Amino acid sequence: MAGEFFGVGVGPGDPDLITLKAIKVLKGVSCIFAASSTKNNYSVALDIVKPHLNTATPIEILSFPMTYNAEKLESSWKENAEKVCKVLAENKNAAFITLGDPLFYSTYIYLVREILKIMPEVKVTTIPGITSFQAAASACNLPLVEGEESIAVASGAKGSKQLRKILSSSENVVLLKVYREIDDIINTLEEENLTEKTHFISKCGMDGEVIIENVRELKGTKPHYLSLMIIKKGPLRGE
Repeated sequence: MAGEFFGVGVGPGDPDLITLKAIKVLKGVSCIFAASSTKNNYSVALDIVKPHLNTATPIEILSFPMTYNAEKLESSWKENAEKVCKVLAENKNAAFITLGDPLFYSTYIYLVREILKIMPEVKVTTIPGITSFQAAASACNLPLVEGEESIAVASGAKGSKQLRKILSSSENVVLLKVYREIDDIINTLEEENLTEKTHFISKCGMDGEVIIENVRELKGTKPHYLSLMIIKKGPLRGE
């Protein structure tokens, strides 16, 4: 018999935004896994859930490289999946915690695929979480969509390439991971006359939360990793 594996979304940052179901699962498993960069052993997700955990539950940090190198990524996913499978093979239930939602731009997606390659008999249960952009919209009191509008969510890690693709087909855009190529993204927003229609939110729900409506102020800066933009081509509130 193998243990059950849970993917647990812990929300965007505020410990009060974790679901009751997530807390129940985390209090019932034998081991909790959390992700960090190979450059450190720090886990934001772990900081969020610590107030809700049983202090006796073992916690193991899994290191993942911050790279686009497919070979290194696949090797890391496999190595960490093997660590999880060792616990599951002892008929112990385990959970992997992740920021936001486990099935939305999450390392969990790749990890669970590798686990099922090794142990296809394992039962996998995913616990959804509030996403960063839902919390960001609430922090700004900004509707994400209304009426018959559409919304697109994309990564800005490689600059404005994805943004240019979707601006013509969606009234609302959420651009995640804007920290790397902020100047390129703002230049595109200026070209499209959308700087006045854009909100920047960083570390939403955490200490040091930043909300900026004049995104031109961000040129030449290095935003925090946990930063996003909400772009609305239609009317903003009050218009």
